[in-house]
Amino acid sequence: MANLVKPDRVFNREREWDGLTRFAASESPDVRLGIVSGRRRQGKTFLLDALADAVGGFFFTATDATEIEALEGFGEAVASYAGGGRYAFRDWDEALERLFAVVGNGLVVIDEFPYLSKASPSLPSVLQRALDPRGSARKCASRILLCGSAMSVMGKLLSGNAPLRGRASMELIVRPLGYRDSARFWGLDDPHLAVLVHAIVGGTPAYRREFVAGDAPNSLADFDSWVLRTVLNPQVPLFREARYLLAEETEIRDVALYHAVLGAIAGGHTTRGGIANTIGRSSTDIGHPLSVLEDAQLITRETDPFSRGKSTYRIAEPLIVFYEAIMRREWTRLERGNTEAAWRNSQATFRSQVVGPHFEGICREWAMSVGDEVFGDFPGHVAAATVNDPRDKKQIQIDVAVLAPEETGRPRRILSLGEAKWDRTMTLGHVDRLRRARELLSAKGYDTSRTVLACYSGAGFDENLQAAGSGPGDTVAGQDAPLLVDLNTVYGTT
Repeated sequence: MANLVKPDRVFNREREWDGLTRFAASESPDVRLGIVSGRRRQGKTFLLDALADAVGGFFFTATDATEIEALEGFGEAVASYAGGGRYAFRDWDEALERLFAVVGNGLVVIDEFPYLSKASPSLPSVLQRALDPRGSARKCASRILLCGSAMSVMGKLLSGNAPLRGRASMELIVRPLGYRDSARFWGLDDPHLAVLVHAIVGGTPAYRREFVAGDAPNSLADFDSWVLRTVLNPQVPLFREARYLLAEETEIRDVALYHAVLGAIAGGHTTRGGIANTIGRSSTDIGHPLSVLEDAQLITRETDPFSRGKSTYRIAEPLIVFYEAIMRREWTRLERGNTEAAWRNSQATFRSQVVGPHFEGICREWAMSVGDEVFGDFPGHVAAATVNDPRDKKQIQIDVAVLAPEETGRPRRILSLGEAKWDRTMTLGHVDRLRRARELLSAKGYDTSRTVLACYSGAGFDENLQAAGSGPGDTVAGQDAPLLVDLNTVYGTT
């Protein structure tokens, strides 16, 4: 069982499949509970259904129902797995005891578990008893996988004093596909087109399959038409998906406030103070919405490595960025079907607030993934950063700061400082800014003796920069040739 071949219908997900099959095949008495989570539409159900099918396990998908309705549906599922008939359970103790007796030493998958725990708050405690040494799950040697998309709920299952804390032997988060895998999934060979598509739909598998029925742009010339016939088309499910992502989070009450917060972030106001000022609230007022959005993994908070105490917020789901920056502002036109005018009016905003920042994120992801031949060591941390320049009374924005792992007793080594431009040809002036930032950081005590200055561009480099620069792997310690990273390099097509 441990060597189960992943079905062809499951794209990518080799690491996830390997972890799940090892869990399902384990003979250890301590391997009894696994937690699988991830934002909606990432293919968790698809993956777990394939696993249950491969090992002959029990699979149950919960719905938003009362406890009585949930027990009734669960009873029908257990009876069907057992071969027929009908089970009517009084409570979850009886239901789980019967389930484990039927499944024996097999696999149990309960999908959308947060729905069940919402209707029956005591269910995690019931599971805890079943997993105890004398519990029904232990006696029958059953293995249980609990899966859910409500990240705030799933995150609390194993935290603090939660009943299931310390019981799980596997915790798997199914994340969106990386930008390279996403390009393969959408069948995109042109890196420029791949960035544009990824800036809208990200790496969420369902958006290609269920939401646009496999419709992908066939060329760069087809991109605008694809946007009009899919994400900006009121008849396509993707049109309202960003709204639904927010509405599905159970802890969100004042939806308008949350949209305002997300809109501020999408508009480039990424600090807590900047968000508050933009929406006309105090920093205290937005503390709770930011925490809820972070728990739901709809936003991430990143600490500036060169400015202690300074954090910025970024939206984790590209489709939400696209909605807040483009669709929300043009909603009246879009609902009336005037999509071409809405899209035409949004071109500059799309480049500056959607694709530009998204390309910077892709460059950071690339920098984190490279080997030690690029920057002279393996990256320990990659982030956007700012460097204060008191001489010129301004801040130098660093789009891709690459730091080596921390070493006790030694100054933090900066492997690289980089600037990324999506639609502007880069020049030696960009390198000059990076060089100035390197000088300032050296004066602050950082080790910049081998810091590589890097230019990341979606539009190319001018002749002077090309003459002065080098490609990945060409940088030699002691040389000051800027590293030039183009789209082909980022996507590994060269």
